[in-house]
Amino acid sequence: MTIILLFVIPGLIIWWVLEYRKHKRNLGSIKIRVHVNGTRGKSSVTRLIAGVLREGGIRTVAKTTGTLPRFIFPDGSEEPVARIGPANILEQGGIIRKATELGAEAMVIECMALQPEYQEICERKMVKSTVGVITNVRPDHLDVMGPTELDVVDALSGTIPPRGICFTSERERFERLDEIAVGLGARLVRADPGIVSDNDMAGFSYIEHKDNVALTLEVARHLGISRETAFRGMYRAAPDFGALKVFRLDFFGKRPVFYNAFAANDPESTSALWKLLGFEPSEENPLIVIANNRADRPTRAVQLASMLVNQVVADKFILVGTNTKLLWEELGRMGMNEANVHNMGGFEVEDIFERCMELTPAKSRIIGVGNIGGIGWEIVNYFEARATAASPHDDSADGV
Repeated sequence: MTIILLFVIPGLIIWWVLEYRKHKRNLGSIKIRVHVNGTRGKSSVTRLIAGVLREGGIRTVAKTTGTLPRFIFPDGSEEPVARIGPANILEQGGIIRKATELGAEAMVIECMALQPEYQEICERKMVKSTVGVITNVRPDHLDVMGPTELDVVDALSGTIPPRGICFTSERERFERLDEIAVGLGARLVRADPGIVSDNDMAGFSYIEHKDNVALTLEVARHLGISRETAFRGMYRAAPDFGALKVFRLDFFGKRPVFYNAFAANDPESTSALWKLLGFEPSEENPLIVIANNRADRPTRAVQLASMLVNQVVADKFILVGTNTKLLWEELGRMGMNEANVHNMGGFEVEDIFERCMELTPAKSRIIGVGNIGGIGWEIVNYFEARATAASPHDDSADGV
């Protein structure tokens, strides 16, 4: 056995060295490499930037991560990223190899790591970005990147390219990010949503965030792409599955409006969403929140309960997914009126839809939050299949 190891281990080392050399050659052939990190909006910003580069005549590939990881080809078409087993950061190497084979001049790739050390490895060893992007920094995944908000800042800053340039929409924790960037010899640029008008936003087929658009515009300007070209590219880019979409239904005389906001699963994002859409309770047009919980993340149940109690103003709450008993108990402990909470953990999507209709007088606004995984995906598909229209605006909802 010892003799075998003496041959195998050096062989593996030689193989790894040769593969890494090949990987570095692949990277060198892709002149523009944009690495997108952050708490919220990574997939959307990845798609927006890729759309801008394509519109600018640059042969571009992109890859998003998450519930529905996608590889986006230079013509804008896309396919699922095939995985055998759980997600692994080594997947990025295969994506870069594929980009090279397709003759990509640019690559926009979403960071798929959560562990702080892996985030840094993804940037320093795998992507070596020419443009870094950190969408924002929110108190999420504290069990991995925490325990404090500043720890999350430090973790996400692992993808700031040393001696390079990085763009962000983060405001509250910008100083900490900037301090880290300076230490790396990098320049951090903050995007101002004030450069985006309401008229600019009207061109999207879904509800996009000004922060994401402003961030994309700054990257476009850095790469020499005009504002007009950038907006054309953003408007044409296909939205991510988790993008905030609005679906209007007409169900036996009832007119509910469904919002796919399952990506809003941290307090700051949810609070911003409620402000953006102007949600207020109403007896005639009630707010019904569908909260999707996951059993594999017990700390998320506590955070989700706190979010529903403190950041969400609604008339009724429907709990779905797994381990909703824990979520139910946390809501009760935090003082929520149990009469307004419907625990439907383990129920089929048809039953959840019927409950929403029972809670709808003539109109209602139904908002999915918490997590897109599992039954969240099924709920979105179910409502979309029954929608009469999909729109970034909801003219029938009060206060929106």
